[in-house]
Amino acid sequence: MAQSGTGAAASPSVTGGLDLNLLVALDVLLEEQSVRGAARRLHLSEPAMSRTLGRARRALGDPLLVRAGRQMVPTPYALSLRAEVGVVVERARALFAARGAEDLRSLTRTFTVHGSDSLAALLGPPLLSRAAAEAPGIRLRFLGESHLDAPVLREGTADLEVGVIDATAPEVRIEPLSVDRMLGAVRAGHPLLHGELTARRFAEEAEHLTVSRRGKLHGPVDEALAGLGLRRRVVGSVGSFPSSLFFLRETDLVGLVGSWCLPMTDALGLVTFPVPLDLPPLPIGLAWHPRHDADPAHAWLRGCVRDLMRAQAPAGAGPSGAPDAGPGRDADL
Repeated sequence: MAQSGTGAAASPSVTGGLDLNLLVALDVLLEEQSVRGAARRLHLSEPAMSRTLGRARRALGDPLLVRAGRQMVPTPYALSLRAEVGVVVERARALFAARGAEDLRSLTRTFTVHGSDSLAALLGPPLLSRAAAEAPGIRLRFLGESHLDAPVLREGTADLEVGVIDATAPEVRIEPLSVDRMLGAVRAGHPLLHGELTARRFAEEAEHLTVSRRGKLHGPVDEALAGLGLRRRVVGSVGSFPSSLFFLRETDLVGLVGSWCLPMTDALGLVTFPVPLDLPPLPIGLAWHPRHDADPAHAWLRGCVRDLMRAQAPAGAGPSGAPDAGPGRDADL
């Protein structure tokens, strides 16, 4: 694919004036024959995809796709390119995948994973163990959530986001993994554990602790109770699920946790139970910036986290097709 001749060496991502990302975009554009459809498939905004089409037109000296009524149709030149572009893209993907598999053990890299403290506690040990076995030069940095929303993926502060994804940037890739529901958590011997647990008992016979990175004292639990004409008494809020568990262990407060916290609740002797309310589901997934799409090391990281998250998914949890359903990261439950 590289051109021969004298002069400065071409960039490894450039082939005859076309970078590989542009080839991938052109392949999708010719298949979709729609800027909107291609943008949706590549998780880009329509203006960004329009600019990409413009770059391809300039590079190839042809309109490629032209307006015909309300649709776009390929030019004869674009039709002649379509099969060849597809073959080049597939060969490039295979080449990069093979290179990545060979280079993992000699790779030196630091990845930053963004997510809740509880998910870091769940994923951290097995992920570090897998890295030690498969890619010993990789270091992992776990970045906790802040009370401020920041585009950590777009800015490069984090390489991968894990958990309940609320990234809003249109170009961010989101891969749903499972859907979880919150469980109640209390100390062993708590009065709520005796007898049938109704919504009224849940609301009125105990005081509650919320988990909110913004310190909120009200959330979906309160909305569900209000729908039944009930109200609970919230006496405090903490910023992370792991810290909430120590409050629950030493008091009669009632808290909520995701299934990913079960190893920690078990270790602390806490008891979990189904909440007698219709709470919104929590879609769990991965998110990353598209600049990492063709990076073999990042693909390896995504694969590792994907495997671990699916292995830890609660029984009965299935893939979520709607990563924006339910509450965001700041569930305030």
